[in-house]
Amino acid sequence: MNGATHTSPSRLPTTDPVAEIEDLRVVLGGETGPGRAIVDGVSLRLHPGRITALVGASGSGKTTTGLALLGEYPPGARVTGDVRVPDGVIGYVPQHPAAALNPARRVDALLRDIARAQVRDLPRRERRTAVTERVLRACEQAQLPDAEALLGRYPHELSGGQQQRFVLAQALLTGARAVIADEPTTGQDDRTKRRIVGQLAGLARQGIAVLLLSHDLDVVRTLADDLHVMRAGRVVESGPADELWSSPRHEWTRELLKGAAPTQDVPSPHANDAPGTPLLHVRDLTARHHRTPVLHVPDLTLRPGECLAVVGRSGSGKTTLGRCLAGLHRTHDGEILLDGAPLPRSLRSRTRAELAAVQYVFQDARAAFDEHRPVLDQVARTAVRLRHVPAAAALTEAEDTLADLGLPADLVRRRPQQLSGGELQRAALARALLARPRVLICDEITSGLDTVTRRALLTLLTDLLRTRPDLSLVLITHDRETAAATTRTAVIDSGRLTEHGPTRRIPGGPPPAAAPASSPRHVPPRPRSSC
Repeated sequence: MNGATHTSPSRLPTTDPVAEIEDLRVVLGGETGPGRAIVDGVSLRLHPGRITALVGASGSGKTTTGLALLGEYPPGARVTGDVRVPDGVIGYVPQHPAAALNPARRVDALLRDIARAQVRDLPRRERRTAVTERVLRACEQAQLPDAEALLGRYPHELSGGQQQRFVLAQALLTGARAVIADEPTTGQDDRTKRRIVGQLAGLARQGIAVLLLSHDLDVVRTLADDLHVMRAGRVVESGPADELWSSPRHEWTRELLKGAAPTQDVPSPHANDAPGTPLLHVRDLTARHHRTPVLHVPDLTLRPGECLAVVGRSGSGKTTLGRCLAGLHRTHDGEILLDGAPLPRSLRSRTRAELAAVQYVFQDARAAFDEHRPVLDQVARTAVRLRHVPAAAALTEAEDTLADLGLPADLVRRRPQQLSGGELQRAALARALLARPRVLICDEITSGLDTVTRRALLTLLTDLLRTRPDLSLVLITHDRETAAATTRTAVIDSGRLTEHGPTRRIPGGPPPAAAPASSPRHVPPRPRSSC
């Protein structure tokens, strides 16, 4: 590994690896020049029963390295090095689970397709029952206890956390000898995180090799046997996880792991308790999927300059609320008022000014971009379409906004597939900001970011509230520290608004994620970073 710092190899396993990468180099562009290496000299081995973690900032090359084990690379990439998977199947759980689900098929369709291929040797009369049993068992292993009620839904009718667990069920159903888990706890509540941690530890106990790509340092510390720290496409430090955690040698490793220590460097916005008409007012909202009620919010207000956290378990209805506010979920009763005037339920019925006033940043940012157009052009288009800004001026404004979010000009002139998930998430935020919204709804936008980038993004959002007193934020989040940086909190449980008030008065949620006590890998995690 070029330029890497290595710790003692004395604890490395002696069993043969089930998958291996040797001196991998992936270069984009450069038809007439050197191009840009997004992975540069990376080597790693996956051994049965061990969990290997890749950590690093967004865009450091973690996902590209993981996808190399599946033989998948960005379009036009030049690849050198060796990737060896001697035998067996490798399962993959992507960071953006919707990409692995067919929007035109119910979520049980692919699960049943996989299971049918496994029961062909059974008598025909027994196959249907065997398929159902295998599907439900995989769903149970993926922590979907209510799977029978969800299997008949389409992907867009599920929360991001539910989508992620269905994709994990697909990987488990294949009987893979190795599983790549790309940000498996992103967008999950603490209780579900603990279940996923237990599931991944259980996979390792069954002799399955796990490659964990994650920003969640608590989960990494709890699970990882071996740790590789990446920066700018290179592994800068690697070795047994406990050694790196206790005695990091590389400066970037120390900076990255520092995010796991408590800090108070992100200021909180001030609450607005002044009387007057709320900026946004939700009254008697009942949202449905088909004819089934999934969310009921009797009364919820948002005042100018406020930052509202919407918290709750995965699948509780948080995203549905955000989509109703933005006009993306029109099957609901009740009213949503902006400055006292009703907002049309459907996005298509809203005026240009109403569209600009309420902007939504999706949890799955990759699905929100056209893969054939440069990111910069798509971000700038918002200012042209909603504010009638001339094209040249819109490009300049977009470039400046993206740079404020840590995305340089040469990067955003590329197509979406050449950016990481975290980079696209920041680009999606920039696109929403170019509309000059009055209500900005952010759905888990910090969940796919490393600790350093997350802290910078929260600081930027807080600064926006101070410099733009007419702006209000709605942060849909599972992260308690992110919620702690807000002025008010709304708690949604099982589709109902159960609490709403000043954040300091809302009781805390469940404890941070940790592996079950029965896990032999369990190490008490450090406290999560403060926001």
